[in-house]
Amino acid sequence: MLVHTAFDRAEQVARHWAAAGCPIVFHADKAVPAKTYNAFVKKLSDLPDVRFAQRHRCEWGTWGLVAATQSASEVMLQEFPDVRHVYLASGSCLPLRPVQELIDYLVDRPHTDFIESATTADVPWTIGGLDQERFTLRFPFSWRKNRFLFDRYVAFQRSVGFRRKIPNGIVPHMGSQWWCLTRQTLSAILEDPERRHYDRYFSKVWIPDESYFQTLSRLYSRQIESRSLTLSKFDYQGKPHIFYDDHLQLLRRSDCFVARKIWPYAERLYRAFLTDQAGAMSRTEPNPGKIDRIFAKAVERRTRGRPGLFMQSRFPVEGRENGLTCAQYSIFEGFSELFENFESWLAKMTDMRVHGHLFAPDAVEFSEGQQVMNGALSNNAKLRDYNPKAFLASLIWNTRGERQCFQLGPRDTFKKIEWDIAKDPNAQISVITGAWAVTLFKSNANFSDIRREAARLQQIESKHLEVLRSQWAKARIRIWTMAEFVEAPMEPLQRIIDEIGKQ
Repeated sequence: MLVHTAFDRAEQVARHWAAAGCPIVFHADKAVPAKTYNAFVKKLSDLPDVRFAQRHRCEWGTWGLVAATQSASEVMLQEFPDVRHVYLASGSCLPLRPVQELIDYLVDRPHTDFIESATTADVPWTIGGLDQERFTLRFPFSWRKNRFLFDRYVAFQRSVGFRRKIPNGIVPHMGSQWWCLTRQTLSAILEDPERRHYDRYFSKVWIPDESYFQTLSRLYSRQIESRSLTLSKFDYQGKPHIFYDDHLQLLRRSDCFVARKIWPYAERLYRAFLTDQAGAMSRTEPNPGKIDRIFAKAVERRTRGRPGLFMQSRFPVEGRENGLTCAQYSIFEGFSELFENFESWLAKMTDMRVHGHLFAPDAVEFSEGQQVMNGALSNNAKLRDYNPKAFLASLIWNTRGERQCFQLGPRDTFKKIEWDIAKDPNAQISVITGAWAVTLFKSNANFSDIRREAARLQQIESKHLEVLRSQWAKARIRIWTMAEFVEAPMEPLQRIIDEIGKQ
């Protein structure tokens, strides 16, 4: 067991293993203060089958983790000659099933090594751009502490075409650090006459703890099952998922023997699983694949988010917002100009929330003259125009479950959001071209002013129609001329109402 923190939990788990008759060898990170380490040793002094290995400084991605595992394994093989399988775990690992079930499982498979072991060509696990190169370049610098030197040295080796020679007779394999090997395989690796040569080579491999035993076990194992008996899940960045109290049922469903990484304050998990009750979990084959779908959905939610709900990590980047809106909505252009009381009539016919011109220049025309809508959205035009895209997304998000309809016209200030609406699959846009002329015709303005305003509105509408008719528009768009619509208005209106009612 490799430990470096949460020693109270490591002691608790160690006593659980020991109660089932399992000998334990600890390796504590050399960075752990001597006072903490000595207190930990003293607390476990009452357990007869507990040993402590020579300490190494362990850092992620460096040789120290392999050296620590080697030292602990040597102590295990030397001190406990009756051990047949050696199980590598960390201080944050938690047994999920009674230990006796694991013992029985291994008794039935006396010559099987359980270690995830696959070539870089076989799997897409590697994250960070280094797959085969981690075996052919040198990595003397820490990725975490000396990232600048790490990157520059990798770039230098690539530029000069440097390639390390892989030792004869081995094919690099990769896999999870957490394995369960037979004494025969593990002792063969540790006693190999070429071990110093292999150690020297792997000490400059990147993340050697995921390749050293995974590669060398292929030389000596009689039978390998390329899987780990420890449940460990990683996110899209290669970071391990941490299990909390609310993951209790999820862990039970996996049927795995051990899980990592457990939050040290997950009292409910430790209380539930650190028992040897026969019915703690079903006696079945470990199957972490049963919960893969849940983790896949979690990764998708984390990377893509929910449609129409922005968060800081995705908001600034176009295309990462997973859609502008979260629900379908309808836009009517020219209808309120052509029909009196169109909003109230449509609301009565469809039972939808029908607004006026949401992007009117002076104020937001919410339905029924409201000044504040769901989500504390104000009718203040300046607040809306500061970020009209977020305004629309927030309106649809905060009123989800109720379809929103609103009016739009060439007088409105929608230029900043024009393309966003056109490319939004949730938008249903119905346009009567030229309907804005009705309002001008009914006005009492001077003819020269009407002519000037008509030319301006016609130009705005023309450019808007180009956007709606572009190949990138994904909204459901219907466009009629005013003459076509006035000739037979009920047919298109009924079609629109029917379409809204079906969604």
